[in-house]
Amino acid sequence: MVETEAKPDIEDPEKKKKKEEKAKAKELKKLKALQKAEAAKLQAQQASSNASKKSERKIKRDAEEENTEDYIHPETPFGEKKRLSRQMAKQYSPSAVENSWYEWWEKSGFFVADSSSSKPPFVIVLPPPNVTGALHIGHALTSAIQDTIIRWRRMSGYNALWVPGMDHAGIATQVVVEKKLMRERKLTRHDIGRENFVSEVWNWKNEYGGTILKQQRRMGASLDWSRECFTMDEKRSLAVTEAFVRLYKEGLIYRDLRLVNWDCILRTAISDIEVDYEDIKVRTLLKVPGYEKPVEFGVLTSFAYPIEGGEEIVVATTRVETMLGDTAIAVHPDDERYTRFHGKFAIHPFNGRKLPIICDAILVDKNFGTGAVKITPAHDPNDFEVGKRHNLEFINIFTDDGKINSNGGPEFAGMPRFKAREAVVAALHKKGLYKGAKDNEMRLGLCSRTKDVVEPLIKPQWYVSCSGIANEALDAVMDDENRKIEIIPKQYAADWKRWLENIRDWCVSRQLWWGHRIPAWYVTLEDDKMKELGAYTDHWVVARNEEEAQIEASRMFPGKNFQISQDPDVLDTWFSAGLFPLTVLGWPDDTQDLKAFYPTSVLETGHDILFFWVARMVMLGIKLGGDVPFRKVYLHPMIRDAHGRKMSKSLGNVIDPLEVINGISLEGLHRRLEEGNLDPSELVIAREGQVKDFPNGIAECGADALRFALVTYTAQSDRINLDIQRVVGYRQWCNKLWNAIRFAMSKLGDDYTPPMEIVPDVMPFTCQWILSVLNKAISKTVSSLDSYEFADAASTVYSWWQFQLCDVFIEVVKPFFSSNDPKFASARRFAQDTLWVCLDNGLRLLHPFMPFVTEELWQRLPPARDCARKESIVISDYPSVVQHWTNERVEYEMDLVESTVKSLRSLRSLMPAKERHERRPAYVLCRTDAIAEIINSYELEILTLATLSSLKVLNEGDDAPIGCAVSVVNESLSVYLKLQGALNAEAEREKLRKKMEEIRKQQEHLTQIMSASGYQEKVPARIHEENVAKLSSLMQELLSFEQASQHLERDIAAEQESH
Repeated sequence: MVETEAKPDIEDPEKKKKKEEKAKAKELKKLKALQKAEAAKLQAQQASSNASKKSERKIKRDAEEENTEDYIHPETPFGEKKRLSRQMAKQYSPSAVENSWYEWWEKSGFFVADSSSSKPPFVIVLPPPNVTGALHIGHALTSAIQDTIIRWRRMSGYNALWVPGMDHAGIATQVVVEKKLMRERKLTRHDIGRENFVSEVWNWKNEYGGTILKQQRRMGASLDWSRECFTMDEKRSLAVTEAFVRLYKEGLIYRDLRLVNWDCILRTAISDIEVDYEDIKVRTLLKVPGYEKPVEFGVLTSFAYPIEGGEEIVVATTRVETMLGDTAIAVHPDDERYTRFHGKFAIHPFNGRKLPIICDAILVDKNFGTGAVKITPAHDPNDFEVGKRHNLEFINIFTDDGKINSNGGPEFAGMPRFKAREAVVAALHKKGLYKGAKDNEMRLGLCSRTKDVVEPLIKPQWYVSCSGIANEALDAVMDDENRKIEIIPKQYAADWKRWLENIRDWCVSRQLWWGHRIPAWYVTLEDDKMKELGAYTDHWVVARNEEEAQIEASRMFPGKNFQISQDPDVLDTWFSAGLFPLTVLGWPDDTQDLKAFYPTSVLETGHDILFFWVARMVMLGIKLGGDVPFRKVYLHPMIRDAHGRKMSKSLGNVIDPLEVINGISLEGLHRRLEEGNLDPSELVIAREGQVKDFPNGIAECGADALRFALVTYTAQSDRINLDIQRVVGYRQWCNKLWNAIRFAMSKLGDDYTPPMEIVPDVMPFTCQWILSVLNKAISKTVSSLDSYEFADAASTVYSWWQFQLCDVFIEVVKPFFSSNDPKFASARRFAQDTLWVCLDNGLRLLHPFMPFVTEELWQRLPPARDCARKESIVISDYPSVVQHWTNERVEYEMDLVESTVKSLRSLRSLMPAKERHERRPAYVLCRTDAIAEIINSYELEILTLATLSSLKVLNEGDDAPIGCAVSVVNESLSVYLKLQGALNAEAEREKLRKKMEEIRKQQEHLTQIMSASGYQEKVPARIHEENVAKLSSLMQELLSFEQASQHLERDIAAEQESH
């Protein structure tokens, strides 16, 4: 026989539940009684406690002064975990806090992504800064936003990868090294030759380049440095060549003779983004590089061309020197003034060239000027199109360095173009053809690097055919049914559409020495009549290397003797930048990184390069990578100074992020200006600007405060007017956090161990409340981050820390710790546990925004019991909502408490300064029993937060207290604060009158809306119900104010009678 195991008695679940509820109610009743007792004690002990606190502070201060070493961090060996001081410093110091953490994070591999991880990937590619660059405020904004995203995703369980890279910056780097050569050795690049010059650039890059990536570490950027790359390293260079070859073989890259933006100083074509435009309203003298005297712009010069048969035709131009390359004169076909000239020729006055009079309705406006237009197809974009339409001759009159060439005629050959301008005017005068000059509004294109006036020149260049690939990029954003990319903010999708619908083919060749050499070779046949490079357009071969080019040339010209020479030009920097999301992950090889991390998740950059960089990445990504390079594009605003001005060295308003992080004196700011290249007059203006904006220099703010300020500014959608005082404000807020943790550590004690779980239902009211609003803050922060509303996310975290944890919870729980009464142990323990949970969650919530201070403070917190805590906050879990913490009833009741406190504080603020800090009695008039019960229940909280000596709850029928200032909280609640002296009757009357007037206006406005025609039909039922409730509430509130006004008049009358 098998014995059955004895079963334990099983308690009925319903009985068990009732028992627990009874025990819980008993505990809460006990707690409320203790709170009441504590409130009474608080009033009785007020005078003596002030004296004892002063004494305690003095003893504590003396003890601390004896152990100053306890407050200083021991030295931490490089790369090791930071060694913290035994005691927390009394004040937050950015430099002390932000020291050592980053080196440990990096050495510990916290930022390294694993391509074989099973976690979902989240990938950002850092827009590669120029190798020449130093960190500027735009980079700091990029870094702050992207690091916030990547830290949040890393903590949220993603395989987070943030790839760092650096751009070779063709023009910028070449200019820097050329200046260095001239400064140090008085040599040009042409003096030392191409090979030696390129070697000089590599030497410079290895010695000085990449400063900006080191500075990113100071910002706390959690980049995966194991994947750091450079656009001209071996892997990226091979990828760029491969891309060019593939696109050429598909017919998407071709060579053509077209107009380009030409810089005569750099002697290269430049992209549209490298051209700055200056609007000139009237005749203006401007400095131009290479010219001693200023050059005149904004002038329209008129002159006549003789016509065959003795007449003349007058034309006008702002660039009179280009007439040396004129090949036609255009008139409108319907302009009767010139009908007789149709088919005739004008004669060029300096070389006798015959210029046909052509009819062109597209270019010529017969009502503008003389109605006749000189045509220079080789030096003007509009004339270039006319030249193609009418098969005109294209005559280039400029050398690459901006002098007149032999086509301009012996009289002018060799002259710099703007000296030739004066010479041509003088020659026209001499021939009697000059007809005058007048002011003319114009836009002048200047190279952003050299400030040289951009010259349209006709040059053979390599082009990417964009129409087909642009349509795919357009659809990726605009196709509602199959959208592959979301642009945030969404208004920039319209710019995307406009640009891509009007795209022109992309000139990708540059006449520089630093950059990716174009993988094209020119084949010179032995029997070619013209031997110049590029003389025959069909003699080009494109290949991956010279050996492959030889094979291709042999195939193209079988049996011929030939030589090949590589195109001396390099590729536009934007070409390699456009490939960056592919090449950083190993393309064209089918790498593990490419499989795991492409497409990337989001591209974050400035809206100014939406077309120049973003669109090109999308076009090349789809074509060569088979998919879009990223799923979202977030475009941040452009940063201006506090006055809304563009940052400029000449204004002295450029802000260096490292100067904000470390602080700098006004003298230091001046010194930085003097080390630049401003001329004396600009230096004076810049210094004055600095004195005005930074009279005391810039205070040390730290990276955390700068990051937080920049992220909060992203709410301004297209520009940020950066005020350094806002950054200073967040630096001071870090001190608030610091003190919150110091307070907590002092209340937790050395032997405190956090709880395994939190059960809010058995906790004091304030503990339940702070956990419920923490839940709300977590939910709002996560949803805001998810929708790229970074300013909302930051302000949510800030508001919870500042206005709920520090201003309310920490203040309210202080009485729990002011007594050692064993009966109060339960509330004190709950307060400790809640405080720990709030700080642990709050620091993790804040970490993506402020990485340094949160790590240091989090490391101070005691770890949870029997729980293996992560080594760093960097890799800990991001907080998530805990459903059973949410308590809407408790939040409603605390809102009522806070509104009551706010009204009492408002009354206190109107008192004379010497009386504001004294505790005094207050009364609360409750018009419903439910409100009265809430106020009675939370007497201790109101006493504590409003700094009162006593609080009495009045009902509707009770007489209003005499000698009090009154404030209406809402329709059900008014508060009274006892005054010491006589009432200021007029001030009180005026205050109530204004409030009543404000409510009447709101009431009238809402009544007007609800009485409007069609309101009932158009407005949803839910909105109508809300409006009815709002109107009822306003009417009740008005009654409350009228009642308060009656009480005031009664009070005034009673006071007058007593006199």
